[in-house]
Amino acid sequence: MYLGLDIGSTSLKAAAFDAQSGRLCGRSEEALPLAVDAGGRREQDPAALLEAVCRAFRSLREQTGSRWAHVCGIGLAAQGGSSIVVDRHTGEPATPMILWNDTRAFGHFHQILTRIPPRWWRSFSLRAEPGMGLARLQWLLEQHPDLLHGDRLWVGAGEFICFALTGIWRQDPCHALQSGCYDAQKNRITLQPMQRLELPSDWVAPLRPGHQTLPLAPRLADRLQLSAGTPVAGPYNDHEAGYLSVQHLSTRPLEVSLGTAWVGNFVLPEEARGGAPFQFCIPAPGGSGKQVILPLLTGNVTLDWALATFVHYDRASALAQADGILAHSLLPPPGLMALPWLNRPNALCPGRTGCAALFGLGPATTAEDMFRAVVSAMVLEFARVFEAVRKRGAVDSLVLCGGAAKNPHLCSLFAALFDPVPVHRVLEADLMGARGCLYPFDPEIAWAHAVPVSCDRGIDPRLLAAAQTLYQDLFERLCGQVAAGKPYAFYREYENEPA
Repeated sequence: MYLGLDIGSTSLKAAAFDAQSGRLCGRSEEALPLAVDAGGRREQDPAALLEAVCRAFRSLREQTGSRWAHVCGIGLAAQGGSSIVVDRHTGEPATPMILWNDTRAFGHFHQILTRIPPRWWRSFSLRAEPGMGLARLQWLLEQHPDLLHGDRLWVGAGEFICFALTGIWRQDPCHALQSGCYDAQKNRITLQPMQRLELPSDWVAPLRPGHQTLPLAPRLADRLQLSAGTPVAGPYNDHEAGYLSVQHLSTRPLEVSLGTAWVGNFVLPEEARGGAPFQFCIPAPGGSGKQVILPLLTGNVTLDWALATFVHYDRASALAQADGILAHSLLPPPGLMALPWLNRPNALCPGRTGCAALFGLGPATTAEDMFRAVVSAMVLEFARVFEAVRKRGAVDSLVLCGGAAKNPHLCSLFAALFDPVPVHRVLEADLMGARGCLYPFDPEIAWAHAVPVSCDRGIDPRLLAAAQTLYQDLFERLCGQVAAGKPYAFYREYENEPA
């Protein structure tokens, strides 16, 4: 039996799978409490995270009974970009875990970008901006200069739990990119950014070498009632693990993760030239080439806000009512459109957070209309960012997963926008990360199951085309100058990148 663990931004999922058939034998989910405030704080307690991991494994042990003695491998996937300062030798956290979507260091981020131009970052990271982790560490050290005392490391959720399991520090390439210390050209850690910003350059953990496993350490093995030395795979970035779970569905799938962040993941040959300022490029986890992980500047933070603001303050009630709203119509009235960049710096006032907008409001506009405008704009934003990827034939299918993919109406809007490209929806989407991180043990165990999504012929193609044109126009007028929002583009050489 294999155990898969996927640590997300708001919850962790653990699952047990039969080592022969891949059948699900047990599953557990733990909510991860989040400390938030109006100033952009997004923090979790690292010690509570470890306790949640242990509780989830204890639940699996109770569900699987005597089979627990036959666990032969553990896989670990985690969200990237979180920041914890820890003791290098014990792993004891010296700070809370600051999540990737914490906005308090945005001011430092803009200062760094002003001092060091995009071309320098792109020369090694293939991104037009610094990893947000650099700004976060700079901000942390200003707030708490005492952190400089002691033998420290600066790690994320995956590294923290990997060390707890194995006693060895290592990180995945995507987390290193988000932290700002990864050379995507040469697939190795780089200390140049840390040195240039006068940050502690010896605080960076080593890179995970391919799909190599590590032995489970005796201390946690005893606590989990597992055999010491059981191989542990990871840490994998959650999008890396997610892609490993769907790459069998077609030759060139575009995995669409509709979670806390909306992200597109696809693999290109090594010789392909293209990019977007906000992308993460890592070695393709299942073979040759490179995986492009491209987050949108929107996600379920925006969707949750729209549900609470326009539908109902109670989430369960909002979800039930939203289904009826979208069943009646997926598109807002003509002329009404949203820009869904809720959790981004204001394009007109960069010192402020919030770049979402509604355009076309009138006396007859209803709350349901505004909800439809936000939902459709999120899908239109995805289509805008990945238009060249679709037109170039770089992908041959869409695979929808993540929390929002459970809504059939939203899935049908994706199918209508990308028609005739086949669209699939993953079943048991919550377990993709937990399955995908088992790839080193057996690639077929990592496979997620999916079903086709039909193109909803009830969507008027003329209205959809008009909505797409209006969205593009609204975007260009309000945010066309924002470099981070530029879509993926193909070109011959990076030096010839479009402005």
